[in-house]
Amino acid sequence: MWALHVSFRETLGRSQEKMAFWRRNTYVEKERHVKANAPDYNDKFSYADNHIKTSKYNIFTFLPINLFEQLQRVANAYFIVLLILQLIPEISSLSWFTTIVPLVLVLLITAVKDATDDYFRHKSDQQVNNRQSQVLIRGSLQNEKWMNVRVGDIIKLENNQFVAADILLLCSSEPYGLCYIETAELDGETNLKVRQALTITSDLGDLSKLMDFDGEVICEPPNNKLDKFTGTLNWRDNKYPLDNDKMLLRGCVLRNTEWCFGMVIFAGLQTKLMQNCGRTTFKRTSIDKLMNTLVLWIFAFLICMGVILAIGNTIWESRIGQKFQVFLPWNQFQSSAGFSGFLTFWSYIIILNTVVPISLYVSVEVLRLGHSYFINWDRRMYYSQTDIAAVARTTTLNEELGQVEFIFSDKTGTLTQNIMVFSKCSINGQTYGDVYDEFNEKVEITEKTDCVDFSFNPLCDRRFKFYDGSLVEAIKLEDPAVQEFFRLLALCHTVMPEEKSEGHLVYQAQSPDEGALVTAARNFGFVFRARTPETITLCEMGQSVTYQLLAILDFNNVRKRMSVIVRNPQGQIKLYSKGADTIIFDHLDPSSEDLMYTTSEHLNEFAGEGLRTLALAYKDIDENYFEVWMKKFLFASTVTENREDQLALLYEEIEQGLMLLGATAIEDKLQEGVPETIACLNLADIKIWVLTGDKLETAMNIGYSCNMLRDDMNEVFVISGHTLLEVQQQLRSAKEHILSLSRVSSAADVEKTDVFADDSMFEETIIAEYALVINGHSLAHALEPQLEHVLLDLACLCKTVICCRVTPMQKAQVVELVKKHKRVVTLAVGDGANDVSMIKTAHIGVGISGQEGMQAVLASDYSFAQFRYLQRLLLVHGRWSYFRMCNFLRYFFYKNFAFTLVHFWYGFFCGFSAQTVYDQWFITLFNIVYTSLPVLAMGLFDQDVNDQNSLRYPSLYKLGQQNLLFNKRQFFLCTLQGMATSFLLFFIPYGAFSVLVKEDGSHFSDQQAFAVTIATSLVIVVSVQIGRDTHYWTAVNHLFIWGSLTVYFVILFAMQSNGMFGIFPNNFPFVGMARNCLQEKSVWLVILLTTVVCVMPGLAVSFLRVDLFPTLTDKVCHLQQSRKRHGPQERSLRRVRRTSSRRSAYAFSHQQGYGELITSGKNMRTSTASSARSPERALHSSKWIENMLKRKNEVSCISESTGAPESSNRAIPTPKQQQED
Repeated sequence: MWALHVSFRETLGRSQEKMAFWRRNTYVEKERHVKANAPDYNDKFSYADNHIKTSKYNIFTFLPINLFEQLQRVANAYFIVLLILQLIPEISSLSWFTTIVPLVLVLLITAVKDATDDYFRHKSDQQVNNRQSQVLIRGSLQNEKWMNVRVGDIIKLENNQFVAADILLLCSSEPYGLCYIETAELDGETNLKVRQALTITSDLGDLSKLMDFDGEVICEPPNNKLDKFTGTLNWRDNKYPLDNDKMLLRGCVLRNTEWCFGMVIFAGLQTKLMQNCGRTTFKRTSIDKLMNTLVLWIFAFLICMGVILAIGNTIWESRIGQKFQVFLPWNQFQSSAGFSGFLTFWSYIIILNTVVPISLYVSVEVLRLGHSYFINWDRRMYYSQTDIAAVARTTTLNEELGQVEFIFSDKTGTLTQNIMVFSKCSINGQTYGDVYDEFNEKVEITEKTDCVDFSFNPLCDRRFKFYDGSLVEAIKLEDPAVQEFFRLLALCHTVMPEEKSEGHLVYQAQSPDEGALVTAARNFGFVFRARTPETITLCEMGQSVTYQLLAILDFNNVRKRMSVIVRNPQGQIKLYSKGADTIIFDHLDPSSEDLMYTTSEHLNEFAGEGLRTLALAYKDIDENYFEVWMKKFLFASTVTENREDQLALLYEEIEQGLMLLGATAIEDKLQEGVPETIACLNLADIKIWVLTGDKLETAMNIGYSCNMLRDDMNEVFVISGHTLLEVQQQLRSAKEHILSLSRVSSAADVEKTDVFADDSMFEETIIAEYALVINGHSLAHALEPQLEHVLLDLACLCKTVICCRVTPMQKAQVVELVKKHKRVVTLAVGDGANDVSMIKTAHIGVGISGQEGMQAVLASDYSFAQFRYLQRLLLVHGRWSYFRMCNFLRYFFYKNFAFTLVHFWYGFFCGFSAQTVYDQWFITLFNIVYTSLPVLAMGLFDQDVNDQNSLRYPSLYKLGQQNLLFNKRQFFLCTLQGMATSFLLFFIPYGAFSVLVKEDGSHFSDQQAFAVTIATSLVIVVSVQIGRDTHYWTAVNHLFIWGSLTVYFVILFAMQSNGMFGIFPNNFPFVGMARNCLQEKSVWLVILLTTVVCVMPGLAVSFLRVDLFPTLTDKVCHLQQSRKRHGPQERSLRRVRRTSSRRSAYAFSHQQGYGELITSGKNMRTSTASSARSPERALHSSKWIENMLKRKNEVSCISESTGAPESSNRAIPTPKQQQED
């Protein structure tokens, strides 16, 4: 029965899908109406089902769509036209199979490759569509495939399950209809977020109540806004407002919630996740596009040659040809000389078409396939820890890897591991975390460094590592300051504990920072075990201690700190506070002044190492004072007007006179080699923009850790306006600031010439280093048509660009903006579903095989496990692929112009009769056999510099960015060389044969001997030329070049032998011609002369260019050759360390009011949620501390300087700029 029901639903789904297809063009959804448990009502709107499709083809559409895509290559359409011409016997002097076989081959190879790529997309779609979901049908829960879920269905989710569609949360296993979700697939954040059902639906946990639920939702139509939802629930004659906090979006994962029920609002391609994914587009390289233009040029050139030869034939036939009609009569349809010229035109079009042979495209596909395998086989891009190798998921974009100018990178999971590590701390003026040797010298911590032994603590987290044993000794000696330090970390937080078994604790933190701090306290003997709305239970050095939780002073954007007030078992009331050091220092008791100086120095040291810092302080509170304060607090908590302001004043009052304990330093662990990779890519003139859904503060912290942001930058602009006008003013003021500095710089040198002054201004704009940081809400305005050019101009003036709090669609829009207006090659790299859209939009998409699923990898063109491999992908494989492809194309056009244009010169001496110089077999085999393998070997294995030097000298990469190796100018030069070679190949033998005699005194009177001489000269010349163009010789190159020459002579003598004539007399009529011709010494002298004259000019020009005007590549090649005798030298990249003094404050992730949620007890069964926070910009110099002490009462002024309002109408400078101002 269940199978029958599934089959019925699938059939119904297909029919609805067809109906939706026809209605899609006529119905534009302006408002969505969804009724629960009413499929008939919902079906009339023809909403999309939950089936998703990321593939491009199906069985029926593959052939026409793929052929259409391939015919976008002008050359493929060009060869089809030629094939049609060759089928007309009156004008064709070549057999049709010389074109159709290679054409079908190249179309087939490309089609198989595209089909394979799309097969994996189909497989991924099928895997997702066939996931199981529990759907409420006729009073019972039934398992349904995701693809069969419909809008209006009520579905049940269980813990750790993916959300199948965009659903309205109705109820959950948690009190008050709360549930917790992880949104890593949407915004890259792994911290938990809270969602809460409407109170009216939160008690619908029973199936019978859910079946009776008939509420109707009226809401916005499908859109891509992840952070916004507007709707209304109509039920029982009442209306209830709906917002984003009531929605669970597809791609989220249910966490720490046993179960929940929801009603499907958007399904399939209409979900917000899929609306952000973008479409799969057909990507072509810039060389492909250039080739289309060149083929058109060549075709125009071919027509010109055909017209010239046709005119020549018309003149020759009218003046001379008529005299030969006695023994060369015209055919019946050939009525005049003009018509003869018309036929000759088409005949020459066919003969001369080999200037662009179809074998060129076959060879290009083979080269790209080979380059892809080299990427797959590169062991230096293999990550052994996860057993993941680099994979080239496409073969069409390899040379594009050598031309990238912009990289758009995600942050979480791409640049970072999203792992926070408690690294160092300062307690009572003493730093802990560094390791020293017996000479009291600091030792660099590596994987081989011995960790501290925490075996004394049975509840320790064995994954936690710390290397300074002196801190453990201080704990064991019961140092009161150290104990109070870790007691604060164990009490002042919003973490929720889960003890799955005795002693097996799991902490659910709303941010990785808090988890790291509580875990550190746990390992040092202060274990957070449990919490209730009124108590917090710790295990302090093996003793269970329960604290009464009196109040949580919540975090908000202005306070930048959180505090808890507790009563310990001795009855003492204590306030523990943690937050940004600038804020905590403002609230310290004067007795902590000396300690503040010392701690500030330690904070500067921590910040210089790129660590995220946090100051800790406490206060003893008098019982009577607290009772009075608590009454004020309870009153302020219940007022309706200005509640936040009154609470803020009370918080400020009780948090005065704090005693400083110390500071923590957390390392937001980057992936290995990220700073070095970014530094190297910057040297290659590649601009890296970070596009992240994370908070501004967190994104800037990573920017400093990666050395993308530095203290020595001229200025860092923060764009955070909330309106179009504010954003416009901030962008323009930042741009004018940069340009005004440039004008001042150029005006300072008035004595210089105008030209020099202009150069100075330009140089200042390029050399001066600026950074741009922009928020998601500001970016939405900046991407409007009237502002996008201002944004792009400002961003391109900056060395670093960081966009934070951006949606997946905004990521794609930023990439599209650069693609559209800068016309450069872009690359997007990410690891989660929220990166899929920009990966598809960029010219090249790279997926990191990380911890956020495989969506990014499946949508990407290349994938690997670590960001650092991007350096090798671009600077080695990309540069080599571009270099090889350009050399291949230049040589291929050269040899084919040299081969083909001999027919053009010959036309002036054969009455323009479309007679070929070479025999048909040589024309057929020249590109397929005689010259194919050497050029393939060069295109596959050649390298100007090895991989070590490619990484050592990143500036070599700029040749590809500037497109210097193959462009229209290079094409013109190589075709000119080919034309000159063809001229020499024809006229040197022609002149020699006019006076040449055999050894017996007779003349060379036959055309075939002339043809064999030219053909042999051609094969030798192009073989010598490819040897001269080859930079890196391998055994394969030697085999293919000398082997191809050998094969030429073997085939030549075989085809003109007595045996072949005896078997196929009509196909091989020239018996013994090669033997008779090539046994003459004079013929070999002609071949030698032709070869020398053709090769020597190019050789001389090449030698003089390298000697007189050497490029960077020439210099590196020379250096590489001089070092060969010393053996290969591996490059050891110097570790790039951050030297910034900027303090990176604690990343508060939870939203205002979270403390109230804890103390209310609504969430005691699970962990808490997280949301956004605003950044804090910390001042960090000792001068600031002195000024702060002098102005102790001017707290508000300092607060304004450290946290300017985001709605300001000018770009917000960084702390460094504030100091300079």
